[in-house]
Amino acid sequence: MLGGALLLAMVAAQVATGLHPQPIRLTSTVVLLLAAGALAFATTAHTLPRAVAAFGAVVVTGYAAEWIGVRTGLPFGDYGYSGLLWPQLGGVPVIVALAWGGMGLAAHATAAAAAPESRAGRLALGALALTAWDLFLDPQMIRLNLWTWHDPGPYRGVPVGNFAGWLLVSLLVMALIDHIVADPAARSTGLVSIYTVMAAMETIGFAAVFDPPDPLVATAGGISMGLFALLAWRRGWRRRRDR
Repeated sequence: MLGGALLLAMVAAQVATGLHPQPIRLTSTVVLLLAAGALAFATTAHTLPRAVAAFGAVVVTGYAAEWIGVRTGLPFGDYGYSGLLWPQLGGVPVIVALAWGGMGLAAHATAAAAAPESRAGRLALGALALTAWDLFLDPQMIRLNLWTWHDPGPYRGVPVGNFAGWLLVSLLVMALIDHIVADPAARSTGLVSIYTVMAAMETIGFAAVFDPPDPLVATAGGISMGLFALLAWRRGWRRRRDR
């Protein structure tokens, strides 16, 4: 029940962000609700200690990757954060690490629902599912001047190498979650719902709410994240049908 309430609150905050003349003011609220909702759903699926351990491991990993990234350009590319997101620790906004934690859990659950019997399948699908989110995230954050690429690339200013870096870090994130949780294949419809809602809200935002709209990002992100969400729900529907 707590997870569902937090998910609804996240959706409301996303709607408010799309309508607010200064959406940056609500960015942290959306991420905090995302992280709290993911942790609540993960607790139901895996117990509180394991959920906290998995979430914490991903937050630390995401922060470490960002901390290294802004200093060396590895593994994402040469980029830097503006001062708009705060508080920051070592040049990395704390909220960014929390976003890694929330969406990391959601992507792993989505992969676990799609490929419950295969650890390799969970890790691969989870890494791809989490990377697919960045098809939305990077263009949106660039629009808001939250970070800049020093050598812009072809996808709305995002270098192609960034996505390779995301895949690498996401694979590590999936491996950590899979190792920590009690039952990696445990189905969490709540976490899958977070992933699905994020895909839908971002697609609608880029297609019709943001000014100006961006059909390219809406299509690329919507199809990519939507595919992983569909795989997860389809497997669940088939499982219930066969009972």
